[in-house]
Amino acid sequence: MAQSARAVVVGGGIGGLASAAALHTRGWDVTVLERAPSLEPVGAAISLAPNALRALDVLGIGEEIRDLAAWQGDGGLRTPSGRWLSRSSAEAATARFGGPLVLLPRATLVDRLAALLPPGAVRTAATAVLTDPGDGRRPARVSVGGQDLEAELVVGADGVNSRVRRALFPAHPGPVYAGFTTWRVLIPLPGVEFASHETWGRGRIWGSHPVKGGRVYAYAAAVTPAGGRAPDDEKAELLRRFGDWHDPIPAVLAAARPEDVLRHDVHHIATPLPACHSGRVALLGDAAHAMPPTLGQGGNQAVEDAVVLAHHAHDLAAYTAARLPRTTAVARRAVKAARLNMTGNPAAIAVRNTAIAALSKAGPALFLRGFDGIADWRPPYAAGEAHTGERKREST
Repeated sequence: MAQSARAVVVGGGIGGLASAAALHTRGWDVTVLERAPSLEPVGAAISLAPNALRALDVLGIGEEIRDLAAWQGDGGLRTPSGRWLSRSSAEAATARFGGPLVLLPRATLVDRLAALLPPGAVRTAATAVLTDPGDGRRPARVSVGGQDLEAELVVGADGVNSRVRRALFPAHPGPVYAGFTTWRVLIPLPGVEFASHETWGRGRIWGSHPVKGGRVYAYAAAVTPAGGRAPDDEKAELLRRFGDWHDPIPAVLAAARPEDVLRHDVHHIATPLPACHSGRVALLGDAAHAMPPTLGQGGNQAVEDAVVLAHHAHDLAAYTAARLPRTTAVARRAVKAARLNMTGNPAAIAVRNTAIAALSKAGPALFLRGFDGIADWRPPYAAGEAHTGERKREST
């Protein structure tokens, strides 16, 4: 029996684990190197659109993930006073894109992806350095803990500040500040019923979504200089910025503890990379195309990347050709969405809100229209075909 090709994945987040699982499914010997001491994910929850769920179908866990989610897309867009600008539903999302929009804790998705890998495949507290990207004649090399690993494929899934990306494209300017910061909480909130919503204010956004088990996922964003921190704590900062907005926002803030609140400045890759690969190294997720969270597509695009990379693992130029145009287009749309929903100009806000309400009365909610050309994506091969492709390749 021929020895399995070896892949080293740098980064144990959602994109890294999904790519490792997809490659393992296709017969690769996979090692995941995560520099953190555990696989505990950064962030609270993740929204998965039909495009990412179809990619998870390829890995065999799509239906399970759909069943784990409480929110299926019902809700809409509101003003800080509580007025609805636009309403949407799971039925409308399914009719438009062939599936719902779902929400679940990031930790749940990370656990399910990690469970697809063989024992010992994931190494934590393992800081990796790409020392040689390799080429058509020699393998790539990664140094970790004084040990050199050779691989036919290295996957850079090490986030927005990717060291792998810097090693491949040292002249690229890298990520830039998007102009706003975000806060996120995932907390128990039993007995409080509400419709899922995103609320747009003046240079500020709030979203509240129910999660299974009596919990709520809430996020906020505000235009502010980079590097800022609250003078007291981040819960107090949220109270100052959002405490007088409509229900259930006050109830969410009352239930949150200061230590429950995560705050991160948003950085994105404004200048697209020249390619998603170099030598035997491929980039995916935020390492390749970090984008503002305004379309909720960061993690979704990483999962797409993962299954496409596994499909083209022996032809990385084809991977770049398949992913670079799409992720560049999605990232640009996310930037445009941020300009729209984070504006602080009162006149522009009035025009925006009037247009949203009018457009939503005339047809599908703006929330759903924003996913046209994104949520209807389908993987390059169907679930169950991964092994078939490998058998055909090995027999030739």
